[in-house]
Amino acid sequence: MLSSHRPKVVVVTGASAGVGRAAALEFARLGADVALLARDADALEEAADEVRNCGVQALAIALDVSAAEAVQAAADQVESTLGPIDVWVNNAMVTVFAPVARIAPAEFARVTEVTYLGYVWGTMAALKHMTARNRGVIVQVGSALAYRAIPLQSAYCGAKYAIRGFTDALRCELLHDKSRVRVTMVQMPALNTPQFDWALSRMPGAPRPVPPVYQPEVAARAIACAAMRPRRELWVGFSSMKAIVANKIAPGCLDRYLARNAYAAQQRDTPTDSARPVDLWHPVPRRHRAHGGFDAQAKGTSATLWLDTHRGAALGATLAVALAAMLLRRRAH
Repeated sequence: MLSSHRPKVVVVTGASAGVGRAAALEFARLGADVALLARDADALEEAADEVRNCGVQALAIALDVSAAEAVQAAADQVESTLGPIDVWVNNAMVTVFAPVARIAPAEFARVTEVTYLGYVWGTMAALKHMTARNRGVIVQVGSALAYRAIPLQSAYCGAKYAIRGFTDALRCELLHDKSRVRVTMVQMPALNTPQFDWALSRMPGAPRPVPPVYQPEVAARAIACAAMRPRRELWVGFSSMKAIVANKIAPGCLDRYLARNAYAAQQRDTPTDSARPVDLWHPVPRRHRAHGGFDAQAKGTSATLWLDTHRGAALGATLAVALAAMLLRRRAH
């Protein structure tokens, strides 16, 4: 993840927990000042303290990303307090685990307003400042589910598909304008974040990520890499690659496979606690952290991410192995 263009000021939405919190820390370790945006003010301050412990500045702004005016005001505050925004990371999300028939219209709208429109408002706020300077990077935290939807997550999958469509359209507009502002999307695998402990669920078993599961720090490294060396998309984890490519080749086969297997794969053996607090409408206090409850299963590294972000080293290693194999064959003869 080497780059001579490390950002000085980064904004991360959904920064109080999960991938957002891990990403804020990753950028802080790289020397960037970080603005953290999320709903829970206390959790934001805790995350901001972790950022400050890296020797950089942190600005915590409590807001709901579904409010466009609040997001725009936050961008203005970051510019006046920390300086010009180099990177804006859209990451905030809420979700519902349930069949379509068991999701209320208001719940579906809420997921869309946060998980899709929150990205739109964040992008527009970033563009207001970046376009004037003709520089900056917007990172959309996506998912393999932006290409291959699965049952029981229709609202979330719909939002991720929408983000991809919005981002593709924006990318074309930036190219048309010959803008130096870059927009990139990072398609994530299943991640060990707290969403499975506080998301609204109407499944019999408590929700869980579909294996293989990766730690949020893997996602954070991918986000930082995409920000410093932006490309059109970055696919994280072999599972993401398989899902995206397989859906292009045989989507009907995947439909039937997921119909048979994806219900059980998304549920734990323990039942869903209908009385537990959920974060759809309001944050759940005192539960914000980077990791969820699947540390024992989650992977802390991704070989495919390393290969994808170190292509020169990977090519060199491949050529070295090929040369060594050729020399060994010659000696054998």
